[in-house]
Amino acid sequence: MASWYDRYILPKLLCCACGAPAFRERRAELAPRASGEVLELGIGGGLNLAFYDPARATRVTGVDPSAALRTIAENAPRPDGLKVEILPGEAEALPFADARFDTVLCTFTLCSVRSPAAVLAETRRVLRPGGTFLFCEHGLSPDAGVSRWQRRIEPLWKRLAGGCHLTRPVTAAVEAAGFRVDEGRRFYFDKAPRPMGWCEQGVARAG
Repeated sequence: MASWYDRYILPKLLCCACGAPAFRERRAELAPRASGEVLELGIGGGLNLAFYDPARATRVTGVDPSAALRTIAENAPRPDGLKVEILPGEAEALPFADARFDTVLCTFTLCSVRSPAAVLAETRRVLRPGGTFLFCEHGLSPDAGVSRWQRRIEPLWKRLAGGCHLTRPVTAAVEAAGFRVDEGRRFYFDKAPRPMGWCEQGVARAG
């Protein structure tokens, strides 16, 4: 059973932290590129909804295991005309048929799922041939000094941040799942402590 902290405090903290300007910039770059039938993994508090283009995205279906976050997402701002459906579900076992979606969007979600490999396999399964996987995730830094600190901090960080991991590879995991990354960026967030600030963003298709 979820603790009082997990049910009432953590959802608000996550929405506040993930709504910071640096995160908003990443969302504003990726979400407008989603087109057709869109699946958003770990929709959380719906922070990406404001950035979708309803002229491109015919419908956005979001899944998240947290009832508290889904409630916040239902009331999140979004452009007029954007069709949105928010469902309970875990990204490791998506409740959708094969080849259902044109685009899958995943932002700051792989850090906290049980199995990134399972999530990426499910992403491939539900994408239509030629579909697009848009991702932006924080994870394991390539710098040895930073990664050492990530490993030291991670046990406490996971408890405070809802199971968020600092040491998961991002682009390498996407490629290992059979995706071809056509566009990619790797960088540290400005003004963020480096152990929490390494980010990888990309546009991928099934290889």
